[in-house]
Amino acid sequence: MTLSLFEINPALDRAALRAKFLEHGRVQVRDFLKPEAAQTIRGVLERETPWGLACQAGEEPHTTLRPEQIQAMRPEERQALAQKIYGAAARGEYAVRFANYPMLEAYLQGWDRNGPLALLLEHINDAPFLQLARDICGIPELRKADAQATLFAPGDFLGPHTDSHVAEGWRVAYVMNFAQADWHPDWGGYLHFLDEDGDVVEGWRPRFNALNLLRVPQSHMVSYVAPFAPARRLAITGWLRDR
Repeated sequence: MTLSLFEINPALDRAALRAKFLEHGRVQVRDFLKPEAAQTIRGVLERETPWGLACQAGEEPHTTLRPEQIQAMRPEERQALAQKIYGAAARGEYAVRFANYPMLEAYLQGWDRNGPLALLLEHINDAPFLQLARDICGIPELRKADAQATLFAPGDFLGPHTDSHVAEGWRVAYVMNFAQADWHPDWGGYLHFLDEDGDVVEGWRPRFNALNLLRVPQSHMVSYVAPFAPARRLAITGWLRDR
């Protein structure tokens, strides 16, 4: 497999995108990959990704369950976990629920070193993408990225947070969106940005083949995906680091 899996759109106006990022601390880069590359990645996420579950309820540690762990759970255990997560959110505590595949962990532990998700992680850490991020963000120190595949289905959400892990070298959070092109606003799953009063000051639809870049720390969230949503919000997310 060649770079056609992850081929950046050469027509991007990097100077204009950089001006927006420097002014607002965030920018959405539409059509950031060539169309055939974006469609290939969507296919990998749809058909070749063994989804686990990322979850957190309040002050409890963030947990990632592997697919086999989810399958081993009894129905009442799954229901209790969901109730605990929703209960924390109802009390205004930090809560998380969405399907994920930890691409970096999988790569380091050799789960599927020759698979397409491992190859995608290599492309995300290769010169073309890192240079695109440096050019847009104006941060020449960016040197590597971690990654996870994410799937937000009905009932999933990511509570408000800031990604304040500066000590770990986090400089910029990114979201590569591969949701279907006709994603409807009523379905939820938006990336929202919040001010100090908790008001939404900007919101981005999970637009197909769009790259979101946001300077961290910055308050943001992914809104609840409605129970009636007929589609799934597919993405690759992570942080660009300076070390």
